[in-house]
Amino acid sequence: MEFLELIRKPWPWYVAGPLIGLTVPVLLLIGNKSFGISSSLRHICAACIPAGIPFFQYNWKREMWNLFFVAGVLLGGLVATQWLANPDTIVIAPATMADLRALGLTDFSGLMPTELFNTANLFSPKGFVFFVLGGFLVGFGTRWAGGCTSGHAIMGISNLQWASVVATCCFMVGGFAMTHLILPYILKLL
Repeated sequence: MEFLELIRKPWPWYVAGPLIGLTVPVLLLIGNKSFGISSSLRHICAACIPAGIPFFQYNWKREMWNLFFVAGVLLGGLVATQWLANPDTIVIAPATMADLRALGLTDFSGLMPTELFNTANLFSPKGFVFFVLGGFLVGFGTRWAGGCTSGHAIMGISNLQWASVVATCCFMVGGFAMTHLILPYILKLL
């Protein structure tokens, strides 16, 4: 199989999962670093905001590796979506498609529903709810939980941290509640 074709196709869980899981010991072995994305926003704020806010007064340069990691994630996502997009149709279970159609979501051509995530919605009430309010809630939850889903679910649980198990369970319960109990009402209102 040609290399380009190999990286364009989705990888099976038994390959992708261990590769993600091996990130934890590699980071720990090469420099006692913890995996997580949400802390990078704190590092950016500490570097850019000259105010005397105590939360941002620390040696953020020691964590510069994290900023390069996040930049690599963003660059990798850009390269993947622009030049390495999967040529196959995204497979969605028929029952899921029926549930999404009942909510008014009909475009299944991309990774995200275009009825919600498009530039026309940026400055609409729907965009405010999904982008601004949703972003605030994600940021608040990440700060309150002491990390994001990747940090807790991948790094924290692999280090046997009880707080990460609890946080990951709460992330999952919150996601299920939002999907099945709250999202249908938001979509009907907007």
